[in-house]
Amino acid sequence: MKHFLGLLVLFSLGVSAQGDPPVLMTGEGGTMPGEWIDETTGHRLVRLTDADDTRSFYFHNDPFLPTADGQDNLMVYYGEVDGDLQLFTLNLQTKETAQLTTQPGRKHGEIVAKNRREVFYQIRDTVFATHVDTKVTREVFVFPDDFKAWITTLNADETKLAGTWSSPEKDSILEAYPKKSEFFERIFDAEILHKLFVVDVDNGFLEPIHSEQTWLGHVQFSTTDPNTLMFCHEGPWHKVDRIWNIDLATKDITKIHERTVHREIAGHEFWSRDGNTIWYDLQIPRGETFYLAGYDTRSKELRKYAMDRNEWSIHFTISPDQQVFAGDGGDPSQVAGAEDGRYIYLFEPRQDSLASTKLVNMQHHDYQLEPNVHFTPDQQWIVFRANFEGSSHIYAVAIKPYP
Repeated sequence: MKHFLGLLVLFSLGVSAQGDPPVLMTGEGGTMPGEWIDETTGHRLVRLTDADDTRSFYFHNDPFLPTADGQDNLMVYYGEVDGDLQLFTLNLQTKETAQLTTQPGRKHGEIVAKNRREVFYQIRDTVFATHVDTKVTREVFVFPDDFKAWITTLNADETKLAGTWSSPEKDSILEAYPKKSEFFERIFDAEILHKLFVVDVDNGFLEPIHSEQTWLGHVQFSTTDPNTLMFCHEGPWHKVDRIWNIDLATKDITKIHERTVHREIAGHEFWSRDGNTIWYDLQIPRGETFYLAGYDTRSKELRKYAMDRNEWSIHFTISPDQQVFAGDGGDPSQVAGAEDGRYIYLFEPRQDSLASTKLVNMQHHDYQLEPNVHFTPDQQWIVFRANFEGSSHIYAVAIKPYP
C-alpha cells in the first residue's frame, strides 16, 4: 500500500514532470489527479498521500522535524493499516515514507519530540515513544488503576508530558451520549472534577498539579518555556473564561483573556513560535465581530486583527517566521455562519486587520473533518487534510500562485 505521491520531490523545483498541471475545480467530481491548479485561486495543490484515510496532525501539534542529517524535513502523519491508524513519516524532499508504529489500538497524543527524535503517543493506559530513525519503541509510562488519563503535550526541554484526568462520570456521559452535540453541554453542566498532571519522561514520576470542579482541556506547553503550561476551561465558549496558564514551579494560574461584553468568546488558542504570544479566535460578541487576537505574555498587551465573517476559520496557525498566518475556513454551520467561507486562507497583518488570500476552494469538502492547517518548515506550502475526494487525504497547497 502506497502512502505517498512522487511529486513531492518537485517541491523545490516548482514545475511538474508532465508540464503544467491541469486547472480544475478542487474536489469537483471526486477523484483528483496527483497535482492540479485550483481554478478558483490559481494555486498549485499536491496530494501527499495515496492511501485512503490518512490524517495530518491537529492544528497546534507540530508534525515536522529535520532528517537525521539535517538536510531534509520529515512530516509525521497517520495512515490506516488493517483497520488501525499507524504513524508514518514522509520525507518532504525525497518522497520516502516509513511506518513508525505497528501496535493495534487507537493512538492518542501525536507529539513529536524533535531533539529526542521520538514520537510520543498513548494506547489505552500506556504511553510509548518510537524513535523516528531507528523505529525502536519504548514504554514510557503506564497510568495506575486509580488515575487513568490522557497525555496531550510535551514541554520545551522534552522532559515532561502533560494532560488531563477526569472522574469516571465523564466517561459515563461520553458512553451514553457519543455525539458532540449531545455530550458537550452535559459534561459542562455536570461540573465534573478534572485534574492537570505532568509525567517525567525519564523516570515516570506522575504529579497532579491543578484541580477544578469543571471541564479542563486543550492543554499545551509553551513552545519555549518548559515550566509554562496553557490549559482551557472547556464548555460553551460564551459561558467560560477559557484560556489560562499555570506555572509548574509555583502552581500559580493566570487568566489570559478577560471577557468585556455578554457572549464574548475566545478559543482555539495556540502558542507563537517564540513562546511570547498566545493567539486565539476572538469574537465580540459571539458570531458578530471577528478577530485573531494575540496576548503578549511579557507585556500583557492584547493585539487584535479584524477579519470578515467569511474569513473566520475553525483553526488558525502562524508561520515559522511569525510574519503571516493561515486558516482553514468554515462552512455555514459553524459559529460564524459564513456563507462563503470554505477556503484555505493565507493572512497577512495590515495594521489592525488581516488581508486574506484564498489558496484552496473547499466547497466540496465536508467540514465535519477539520482541515487543520500547518506551514511547512520552508514556508512555501501549507499542509492540510480534506475529504473532497471521498476519503481523508493529506494535501499541500503552494503559498505562491502558480506561474
